[in-house]
Amino acid sequence: MNPMPHDIFTEPTDVDPDTLANLGPLRRLAGRWRARRGVDLAPKPDGPERRVFIENIDFQAIDPQANGPQLFYGLRYHLHITTEEEDITFHEQVGYWLWEPATGLVMQTLAIPRGQVALASGQATPDADEIVVTATHGRTEYGICSTHFLDQSFRTDSYRIAITFNPDRTWSYVTDTELMVEGRTAPFAHQDRNTLHRVGDARPNPWAAILARRRAG
Repeated sequence: MNPMPHDIFTEPTDVDPDTLANLGPLRRLAGRWRARRGVDLAPKPDGPERRVFIENIDFQAIDPQANGPQLFYGLRYHLHITTEEEDITFHEQVGYWLWEPATGLVMQTLAIPRGQVALASGQATPDADEIVVTATHGRTEYGICSTHFLDQSFRTDSYRIAITFNPDRTWSYVTDTELMVEGRTAPFAHQDRNTLHRVGDARPNPWAAILARRRAG
């Protein structure tokens, strides 16, 4: 738990406009990534269903963000998944990964267009080879919020994603969500995992790009 700053109105004055240079453990996520062998394990009436999926993720730098004295550097992301069997969307997700250099706080926001959002948090060092963030149902801090149908029929009680940066410059993740499916007494352990390969570099954030054009002109 990070201590609440006493001065909640004074904003930082020593802000570096170059987000890509200040992302801490998130710096290795910046850019565009692709994988063809992701695995999804999801609940179905006759038992768990295992599907292999194709994943594309785009992480792009945003300008530094301040909450009073708090200062975050981050990446906006768009995740899009299809399957070998179908070209239509299997899963889509948008959000932000954020890093607070002063405290080591890492956050992920996520929104899914089936009526679910979450804010997950964890701690990491600037050179960490692993990032883990979690969120819990029912909490107003770092929680999960869903539609009435999802909350009643497929309630997500917990969310955890662990990202590992590999020596070959790929990165892998394992996402675990605990679901309580209506009519069942035991929770279902839903899991996704994948290893992503870089297919494109990140662009500078808007503020840094403006300053670079000014210097060049």
